[in-house]
Amino acid sequence: MNPALTRAVTFSAGLLLCAAPLTVAHALDTPSDNTGKGAALQTAPRPTLTAKASVKSIKAWHQFRVHGNSTRMRAGTRVTLQQLQGKKWVSLPIHMNTARNHTYNLRVKLGIKGPNKIRVVGGGAVSNVVQVTIR
Repeated sequence: MNPALTRAVTFSAGLLLCAAPLTVAHALDTPSDNTGKGAALQTAPRPTLTAKASVKSIKAWHQFRVHGNSTRMRAGTRVTLQQLQGKKWVSLPIHMNTARNHTYNLRVKLGIKGPNKIRVVGGGAVSNVVQVTIR
């Protein structure tokens, strides 16, 4: 067989092999129904955290609790308290691991007087914002 012809056949076969996966991937991206919308991607449910403060108002540097529970998160996941300072969420050195029953209970002392917005983060989840007024 002619060497030039062998190279041409090998090159053509290589193009066919490279093109085959692209057509399969393209077929997966196209909608399977006639509505013009692609099938909704099914993703795993996201983990969630809840937060609730034991008080609405308290004196500066007095202890209160922030407690809540987690869902779709492993027991023992570390959760950290954050405080809104200006326009930025700042992590405070208040953290713990969730219990076996997926709950947590943080002891908190805050000193910035006025309304304080706090939340809990951990395991890829962010809790609701809780407001505590420090007098």
